[in-house]
Parts: sequence; structure tokens; C-alpha cells
Amino acid sequence: MTKNKNAIIVFARNPVSGKVKTRLAEITGKEKALEIYKILLENIYINIKDLNYGKFLFLSDYFDENLFDPGFTQVIQKGSDLGEKMYGAIDSVLKAGFEKVIIIGTDIPGIDYKIISEAFNELSYCDVVIGPARDGGYYLIGMKEPDVSLFENMEWGSDRVLSETIIRINKKDGSFYLLKELNDIDTYEDLKYFNL
Repeated sequence: MTKNKNAIIVFARNPVSGKVKTRLAEITGKEKALEIYKILLENIYINIKDLNYGKFLFLSDYFDENLFDPGFTQVIQKGSDLGEKMYGAIDSVLKAGFEKVIIIGTDIPGIDYKIISEAFNELSYCDVVIGPARDGGYYLIGMKEPDVSLFENMEWGSDRVLSETIIRINKKDGSFYLLKELNDIDTYEDLKYFNL
């Protein structure tokens, strides 16, 4: 394990036609949606492959030696819904000895090493760091202690995920820091923000 006590988790679906970007695929077709998803995966990889953090790739279904490089520890996601899977990932990496963990998805072309560095830096001063997405969700969440209350019974995919997360942090008198808002790609309409 790296001496660095920070770890980044990439949460990804295995790139399989018909299994990724399904809302997008309704308009573009499955193969075009898969092509876009692969571009998004590559973008995330390029932006974080050289960072000196612990790096984990949590995949939806199976290990894939063609994804990323051996510097990323591959793990299969476990849980019945997104919240349970994300909490389990954060909890397991913290239990592995890391002190700060952030988790990111794959559908934010605007994420880069500066945002990730800012997230880790701000975690020195608050309980939770969040990267707000334009659609009302978030593209990044980071913490030093696993907090299951931020992941249970959440209406994932709704425009209330971010606001509900903040409400739950406030209820526990926790502190949080918001990174800059970024656009994600879920629907055909979202493509207008990017050159894909």
C-alpha cells in the first residue's frame, strides 16, 4: 500500500453494450452510448492515473484487466442499491488504512486533478466534501469516517440527492465543503455541454 493516506475510488460499470448510459442509448443507440461511456472512462483514467494516492476501481460486475492499469486495485461492488455499494466501498477502503477517501463516478468530463486535490485538502477541515452536479446530484463525495446515514434510503438519480445529503449532514451537526458545480452526462440533452 502506498504511504499516502489518501485514496480515490472510481465507481464504474463494466463497459458492456446495453448496460451503460441507458437513458442516453434510448436516443443514440446502444453502440454510440457505449462509445461515449468508453471516452468518459478514458478521461477519468487520464486525469488520475499519475496522482500519488491509493487508487481503486470498483466495477459493477467483473474484473477487467483491459481497464486502467495495475496501479488501480480492482474491486467488485457489493450491495443492493447504489447507496449500499458506495458506502461499502468507502468503508472498506478506510478500513484498509486510508485516512481520507473520495469516490467519483465516470460521467463527469470536467473532473480533473485540481478538483481532486482540492477535495483532499478541504477534508482536513471538514467532515464531508461534495462535488455538486448540475442535475441536483453529486459527482464526488469524500469523507474520513464512513457515514451510512448519507447513503441509506436515498432517491438516487433524483434532483434532490445533493440537497438531501446536505440536510442529513446538518442534522448531525457535521461540516461540509462544496466543490465547484460540474455537468454530467446522463441524457442526450447533456451532450450539448461537451464535444463528444
